[in-house]
Amino acid sequence: MTPAGRFKTAKARCLAVDLGAGSGRVVLGDIAGECWRLEEIGRFKTPHTLDSASGYQFWEIDEIVAQIEQNVVTATAADQVASLGVDSWGVDYVLLDEELNRVGVPVCYRDDRTTGVMEDLCARLSREEIYGRTGIQFLSFNTIYQLAACVKQRPEWIDRARHFLMIPDYLHFRLSGVLSNEYTNATTTQLCGLDGEWDKFLLGAIGSKGSMMQMPAAAGTVLGEGTGIARGLKVIAPATHDTGSAVAGTPLEDMDEAYISSGTWSLMGIESISPIANADALRMNFTNEGGVEGRFRVLKNIMGMWPIQRVCEEKNLANFGSIVEQAAQERAWRSIIHVNDPEFLNPPSMTDAIRDYCRRSDQPVPDTVAQMARCVFDSLALSYRTVKHQLETLCGRRLKRIRIVGGGCKNGLLNQLCADACELPVTAGPVEASALGNLSAQMIALGVIENLTAARKLICTSFEMQEFYPQTTVPGSVLARFEEMLATKEMKGEPCA
Repeated sequence: MTPAGRFKTAKARCLAVDLGAGSGRVVLGDIAGECWRLEEIGRFKTPHTLDSASGYQFWEIDEIVAQIEQNVVTATAADQVASLGVDSWGVDYVLLDEELNRVGVPVCYRDDRTTGVMEDLCARLSREEIYGRTGIQFLSFNTIYQLAACVKQRPEWIDRARHFLMIPDYLHFRLSGVLSNEYTNATTTQLCGLDGEWDKFLLGAIGSKGSMMQMPAAAGTVLGEGTGIARGLKVIAPATHDTGSAVAGTPLEDMDEAYISSGTWSLMGIESISPIANADALRMNFTNEGGVEGRFRVLKNIMGMWPIQRVCEEKNLANFGSIVEQAAQERAWRSIIHVNDPEFLNPPSMTDAIRDYCRRSDQPVPDTVAQMARCVFDSLALSYRTVKHQLETLCGRRLKRIRIVGGGCKNGLLNQLCADACELPVTAGPVEASALGNLSAQMIALGVIENLTAARKLICTSFEMQEFYPQTTVPGSVLARFEEMLATKEMKGEPCA
């Protein structure tokens, strides 16, 4: 039964624009029969290419805008829609000049322009100083290092820039004309303080201008009325960082449960009322990103399906489900890798990178795609185990369950490996967590759903979940081999966004 007081006003239909670094989709959502009802309006690529003028890899943002607009037209032609909101990957941004025209190009975080920048900045400012101000983990392509690179390499861009917008902020601007910086994505920059405001000291330290930023707006802020094809819709900023929306869309029952937002990247953590930004968290390189209703996402970035996705692209294989089935038949723990090693971020050949890593570490070299997939899945499960123990150290209590959401929750093999490695029950689902978190923030802003707790209860009753329980233990020799990899690998910043 629906808890009393869950719905406050009349029903509404909302549009979630949910963008990943590989593809985006537009999802229409409403509540019918006291359950969520979702309809995917369209799906499209989020392309990036090389800019001939600067040499940078950049997002083809106008193509992304065109795809969004086309899907908004389709959705509003068939249904009366109340609002829309956009979420996307973190750290990347757009600069606008005084006339609100773009300055330069929106550079992709996979570009190598930030090589060595983090190390240079940390030689001037200690990691303790930066982390104490922001609580954000050190990733080589965080926005702070992107902006520092821009100041040095393209000072003319910074000179002309008057406005700084994260990718979803820019898309909201294109749909409403409103300039904004939403809080959850602002925290991914490593330039936003734990108090939720831009850190002027850090902005000054990299030679950037704090005047470009808007005061961070809370997730669920109604930015204004839509313009152009979005006319007649309210434009509402959800948790614009896709992981922030995914965590909001995870039906956590209490703070003793961990989550994994599983897809191209795996984001594993807990939700906390207050940040955990102590010396242990810094040493373990945990992040304290902003969440819905002022909560913090204490999490670790783990390179998720990206390595095997790249292998499949290189082999021109599209049926991922069959690859998972084949991987399940391979010998467990045959070869493992440290998935967060920077060499797996964007190598010329992921196939060669995996094989070379195994060869250098005196392990059997995977010959087939199934063996490489098994290698990646086993390695991810071991990474989850490590992060699980670190989370328990940080929060001072044992975790009792892991909830896996996102596209990766359909990978039954990895879910079972997670349960086995972490020695905890795993609940898989829903797949559409980021879209549901986006839609929930809009519904809360419209007064349809009371709050985040009510939204999660609604999600829990709307979707079937699959349960996985520990069945086998990881051999001690495998754990020792993995611990040796972690202990001997020099930390160069763990890649993920």
